[in-house]
Amino acid sequence: MGGDTGFAYRSVMLLVAIAGIFIVSTLIGVLTSGFADLIEELRKGKTKVLEKNHTLILGWSPKVFDILRELILANESLAKAYVVILANRDKVVMEDEIRAKIPETKTTRIICRTGSPLETVDVEVASPNDAKSIIILAPDDEPEPDVHVIKAVLALTNHPNRREAPFHIVAEITDEENVEAALMVGGTEACFIFADDLISRITAQTCRQSGLSVVYSELLSYEGNEIYFREDSQWVGLTFKDVSFGHEKCALIGIQQKDGKVVLSPSPERVLEAGDSIIAVAQDDSLIHYKSQKGVVEAQIQTELISAETTPRNVAPTERTLIIGWNHKGLKIIKELENYVSQGSEIVILSEAEHKAEHDVKSIQNVVQKQSIAIFEANITKRSDLQAHKPETFDHIVVLANEQDGVQEADAKTLIALLHLRGIAEQAQKDFAIVSEMRDIRNKYLAEIAKIDDFIVGANMISLILTQLSESKHLQQVFDNLFTAEGSEIYLYPVTDYVKPGVEVNFYTVAEAALRKGEMFIGYKVGALANKSAQNYGVVINPPKSDKFTFSPEDSIIVVAES
Repeated sequence: MGGDTGFAYRSVMLLVAIAGIFIVSTLIGVLTSGFADLIEELRKGKTKVLEKNHTLILGWSPKVFDILRELILANESLAKAYVVILANRDKVVMEDEIRAKIPETKTTRIICRTGSPLETVDVEVASPNDAKSIIILAPDDEPEPDVHVIKAVLALTNHPNRREAPFHIVAEITDEENVEAALMVGGTEACFIFADDLISRITAQTCRQSGLSVVYSELLSYEGNEIYFREDSQWVGLTFKDVSFGHEKCALIGIQQKDGKVVLSPSPERVLEAGDSIIAVAQDDSLIHYKSQKGVVEAQIQTELISAETTPRNVAPTERTLIIGWNHKGLKIIKELENYVSQGSEIVILSEAEHKAEHDVKSIQNVVQKQSIAIFEANITKRSDLQAHKPETFDHIVVLANEQDGVQEADAKTLIALLHLRGIAEQAQKDFAIVSEMRDIRNKYLAEIAKIDDFIVGANMISLILTQLSESKHLQQVFDNLFTAEGSEIYLYPVTDYVKPGVEVNFYTVAEAALRKGEMFIGYKVGALANKSAQNYGVVINPPKSDKFTFSPEDSIIVVAES
């Protein structure tokens, strides 16, 4: 033990200890620095996404929150689901905004990454090759949003490391002139929504049928009934009518043929072939269950209650439409109404920007032949200005939001106009058929005091459609059918066209009455509840066919039928 003492030995051990401390300190420093860099990379959202089979959202706009809410609902039946967002925003800021507006994500995990959807290197971070679907949002803060959307599609489809299998891309286009370029870029891998055109069509359809916006909102949201496709060999060789009655808890509206073509409201005697899929409205896909009911249903149909009356289906009426307020969608609404009305119909426009409306209308004078158009300057927030044009004399009223105002100011003006219309309606003792555009869905609930049963919230509607298409690309053909004047549409017809009111009747009987007219029964509207938001404005979609109900004369039957 004597060798362990002495100055030399102690000096050496001191140097070793100092060297050890230095090495350990250096190692700790390297580890700390590396860990700090990793944390910084994670904070910046630059690390590659490892999850697979996710929904990828490229870009950021206020629509992202509605899309996320719908995806969370759509994923409820899954044990784990992932949504990845890549946007040119700080990852922490995105996460904070999402957490503030959507505190509960259920089985869905939301992953944010920072990067430009236009840069192939940044896009690769979000693992697009492993995504089941990709939603591309048009930026709200860019003067040419379509340029960004088309470039983002190119960044995916022309990526040097892209997958061999086709992408499932859904995107929105804001300018009609860019649709052709978008289709060239996207090919068969992308489906595009022309937002303004779609909202204008829905507005035109809704202003003519009170309650239609509620039907659309339910069918487009995962909160209620949705549209599903289902193929099953057990109904091959059966007629569409037999298959329809064999599904007690869902309403069939059409067929997707084995070649992919969608046929809505087919003949009841149409025989299903191998490879054909039914198109059904159901609360959940687990409820699409076929049980042969041949012979059983016939016994339940109350033939004696089926009405012989029919409202004329293909007679275009002469109509007077009042448009209060003005924006660029007004032109498209007028052009869409041209498909439904007869010669001698009228359009009256009340606008604060009279000269702009006049300038816009001149561009469609050669297109609009059946409707005369008159434009008047008016302050839509003044009751006297509205009352001077006798809104009670019009068949339909459309209230449009002013694009020159901010979102909240525009909706505030709309709300005041609606309240004035309510007062005029009460004074005239007449119910107005009003459809109103709102720019912020939260203001829709404030406007319920005006007792208006049809609201169009454009951004929310587009968000719902984008989400639906991201889950099922086949729905594009269905939407193309429903939202255009050609093909099949959703109609609300008087209950007296189908069954006798005042008598309890089951929905097998109502469905039979509709099929006899070549129409697909999907629900009904209770007239007495038209202004009750808590009762979904009286709209009931897809009631079980064995259920019974006693209709009143003011009730309506909701069908999908040829236009």
